[in-house]
Amino acid sequence: MSKATETGTAGRAGEIVRFTRRSARRYNRSRTSLPELFVDVYVSVLALGCAVALAVSFVLALRGEFAQRSATDGGLIADPVLVLPSQALEVLLTFAALAAVVVLGRRLGPLAVGGPESTWWLSLPVDRRPMVWGPFLRRAVLAGAGAALAYVPVSVLGALDRTVLSHAYAAATFGALVVAVVGIAALLQGRPQSVGLKVAAASLVVAGALVTVLVPSAWSFGAGLVIASALLVLVSSRAGFVPGGELTRAGAVSGHVGSSLYLMDSNELFRAVRAESRTAYRRGARFFALPTRGPFAALLRADVVAFLRLHPTPTTAVLWLVACVAVMLVDGGLPVFVQLGAVVLAGCAAASGFGTVARRAALVPELDGLVPVNPALVRASRAVMPAATMVLWMALLGGVLVVLGAAGPMLIVVSALAGIGMGAGTVRGASRPATDWSAPPVETPFGPVPRAQLAALLRGVDVTVLSLMPVVLTLYLGVVALPVLVVQAVISGVVFLVVAMTNPHG
Repeated sequence: MSKATETGTAGRAGEIVRFTRRSARRYNRSRTSLPELFVDVYVSVLALGCAVALAVSFVLALRGEFAQRSATDGGLIADPVLVLPSQALEVLLTFAALAAVVVLGRRLGPLAVGGPESTWWLSLPVDRRPMVWGPFLRRAVLAGAGAALAYVPVSVLGALDRTVLSHAYAAATFGALVVAVVGIAALLQGRPQSVGLKVAAASLVVAGALVTVLVPSAWSFGAGLVIASALLVLVSSRAGFVPGGELTRAGAVSGHVGSSLYLMDSNELFRAVRAESRTAYRRGARFFALPTRGPFAALLRADVVAFLRLHPTPTTAVLWLVACVAVMLVDGGLPVFVQLGAVVLAGCAAASGFGTVARRAALVPELDGLVPVNPALVRASRAVMPAATMVLWMALLGGVLVVLGAAGPMLIVVSALAGIGMGAGTVRGASRPATDWSAPPVETPFGPVPRAQLAALLRGVDVTVLSLMPVVLTLYLGVVALPVLVVQAVISGVVFLVVAMTNPHG
């Protein structure tokens, strides 16, 4: 295609995009009155102001708590055999955030078109670049600006001795790096199998985390800005060559994520962001081919094989385990309540990641009724693999903490027993009943929130946290008491039985 032809098709594509967006704006204005717009803006500004005020007060209070701690104040581990530098935790958090942006960016697009756009635009014989470049640039810039603001509390809490200017440089550098990794995610859309792009993404994430934390300065911000600008220019030149199927897929996933966030449905959010594994489709084939005795054994075998195929690697769970341990080994020690909160957060996050099979099964609950097995046994079968995996995860966490001196060897047993209830809580959270949207909302400083959806969000998390409470108490006391061990066994057993015996759909 000649340069004149490319210019002509790009011009026609730009005209189509401008006409479509002008028509959409005109339609939206015709259906929106000035009082409604004022109320929406007022509520949004008020909610944002409340959120910022709460966040600032919490960060300042936490910073004051960190600053008042002396070198003799200990955490859960009185005398750790291994101590990490004070900046190691901030480097780890920065690395995890940048890596998450790359993975989620690749899953969500970031070059994407919605359903109507894919129907009307992609079939036209014109250049696609004007159709996808503008929305991509806005997403990248907004992601960078939001990341820079979100990184300010991390910098403030991670390095108490930094100046205000250093905090600003660290946040700005992180924002520029987020724009850069979003650009790499866009390049991966056109070349998903490129080893060079994957190596470049990994190198940028590692180097960016180190530079942002260790040398926050005008030079680091300038370097991040140059890299981000260069990648955006490269994406601009290749935006029109991304396959239409990839653009449609990314738009569908982005829409799924947006609707999940709007409806506050965490199960749909997990379904949207989880990518299908292309390498584990034959995992467990020999085990699946073995003869079974009875329908329950066949169902259990199917659930085990499905779990192995839908969870190809335990990368996320391992990262949560490493982060949880790193919080306890930071030089100077974090407050005890922060370390205990990290244990609860890591446990809930790791447990929720193992509920893919239960979430898939919850989409069509009628299928469980076709199995010639008692419904309680069906739910118990769904919970076996999440419980077994969480037993292993919690036993590893307890073993590491025992080696570090947090408590005696019986902590491993208490932690492993907690994993049974946590795995059952994953199944409970994956099979939430349909939300009753007719119930009146709850008025909060952030606007009205659906009452029923708040209760649905806590379903599953409640029993997961309950199962963790004896472990938290053991870590706080530093000794494993026999009554705590008995209580842990009772709680985990009761939680598993309640999840198996309760029908979430009435």
